[in-house]
Amino acid sequence: MTKTKSATELQNAIELLKEKKWVDLTHTFGPDSPHFSAFEDAEFQTLFNLDDGFFAQRFNFPGQYGTHLDAPIHFVRNTRYLEELGLKELVLPLVVIDKSTAAEENNDYTISVDDIIQFEKEHGKIESETFVALRTDWSKRWPDKEAFDNKDANGNNHFPGWGLDALKFLFEERKISAIGHETFDTDSAIEYQKNGALLGEYYVLEQDTYQIELLANLDQVPTKGSVIFNIVPKPEKASGFPVRSFAILP
Repeated sequence: MTKTKSATELQNAIELLKEKKWVDLTHTFGPDSPHFSAFEDAEFQTLFNLDDGFFAQRFNFPGQYGTHLDAPIHFVRNTRYLEELGLKELVLPLVVIDKSTAAEENNDYTISVDDIIQFEKEHGKIESETFVALRTDWSKRWPDKEAFDNKDANGNNHFPGWGLDALKFLFEERKISAIGHETFDTDSAIEYQKNGALLGEYYVLEQDTYQIELLANLDQVPTKGSVIFNIVPKPEKASGFPVRSFAILP
């Protein structure tokens, strides 16, 4: 039996992809991993071990734990649950904006529209229907909870993030599809403290799209040309869940 043209094209596409470099953008997480302050530590329990004939475990953690996907319903009423996201939404061209040096010099760094304009002068206009990731190298602090939280003497966090105006520019002017970052929150800590709310995160999810939080290894991905895959389970009526995000490089 001869292969159909479509089957051959798919097989060739897979072979081509496997020749490329793949980069895991996902943290391994466990009970001692950094997490959002309102959550308890994860619990991993062994139910059966190999002496019983098979190995099985129970996992107890919030949906927003480890590298994870936030569905629109996480913040916005009457929007989509995780299960309602389309498969093709989870695979997108990837753009990485590198503000790692700025974030190292100023842990409260908040990316602005000016930063994006400057990025485009160097790398070209950000294309529509892309996934835009903010690289700050904050992920290199993983799995040190204290370093990740980065609290001052008064208990206030200091970590970088998105500015609301920058997000509005990306979604409204550049028509991007989704975003990601290396920290717990969309907003920088200083923006949250100033506003008393996660205005940036609410705005993103209000666009009826998703975001990926706690990304890793963005320093191994080029500015443009890669594709991000966000492979996630499908629990019923979920607001989010740990995700296996990875990039295939050009």
